Amino acid sequence: MLETIWFLLWGILWAVYFMLDGFDLGLGTLSPFIASNENDKRVIYNSMGPFWDANEVWLITAGGVTFAAFPTTYAVMFSALYTPLLLLLFALIIRAVALEFRGKVESAFSKKIWDACLFLGSFVPALLLGVAFANIFEGIPIDGEGIFHGNLFTLLNPYGLLGGLLFVLLFLVHGSLWLAIKADGALETRAMKAASGIWWVLLVVAVVFLVATWFATNLYSNYIGSPLLLLIPLVTVLALLAVRLFIYQTAPWKAWFASSLTIVGATLFGVVGLYPNLLPSSLNPEYSLTIFNSSSSPLTLKIMLVVALTFVPIVIAYQIWSYYVFRDKVTNEDLASEEAY
Repeated sequence: MLETIWFLLWGILWAVYFMLDGFDLGLGTLSPFIASNENDKRVIYNSMGPFWDANEVWLITAGGVTFAAFPTTYAVMFSALYTPLLLLLFALIIRAVALEFRGKVESAFSKKIWDACLFLGSFVPALLLGVAFANIFEGIPIDGEGIFHGNLFTLLNPYGLLGGLLFVLLFLVHGSLWLAIKADGALETRAMKAASGIWWVLLVVAVVFLVATWFATNLYSNYIGSPLLLLIPLVTVLALLAVRLFIYQTAPWKAWFASSLTIVGATLFGVVGLYPNLLPSSLNPEYSLTIFNSSSSPLTLKIMLVVALTFVPIVIAYQIWSYYVFRDKVTNEDLASEEAY
């Protein structure tokens, strides 16, 4: 029972991270193509500025839960996926430095460098996270000792790259909608137009991914065994369609919340399909790491559950407060502030 609770918490934490940092990653990826001048770029930076570091707390929390609740899975994951995870870490560092350093020096060349770093530090994590999770869904070539039989190019298979593309498109739509919420005038209009155009590509890729998942993975087994679980993909599809409806109605806040539900639903679709596996083995199902053969002791799980139930609500309350404080659009007065990015 405790293992199942922590598995669900593990999945929810990843879903929350993708929902929150997803708009940062999408907006950073979109920035070179939607900003027409320096003012637009500063609006983009200040749309992310108050939120990005708090959003990454959920990534740390998800990684911490993996380490504490499922230490064997953590060890094998950071061994098998060492190269992409290291690239992910470097990219996130580059993004953080770009956000903090771009406005420190009034140099056009320097700003171009940091803008490029923001793009790479956003696009690379979005792509690699999708590739990593798609490979987990498909199964990773690990043996009974947890040894990874492959390399980075093993992970860059068609299904893995399709998962990476899906994540990039999900985050691009999410980031476009966030920019429409925070910007005004021509930039807001371009953001809504970008979200509308990218949505159609996302729809096609999402359908292709769902079909490919049937052939490449065993994710649908749990849904066939428990049809009630089909509510998860059903709600996700309805949320994706709602995004398009709200874009048509020029309601960016509603569209953003629908996009958030789409990302959470897509993540939980994969997590629920995995259960009880955490790292399926493509070499032999018996080599797979599950919540039962890779979890910590019951006492550890009980203590951690008390800690999580105590502190996670505090983190949620803080983030709700911060989003409320910075809920308004980014104005010229905001950009003139010494604290602006």
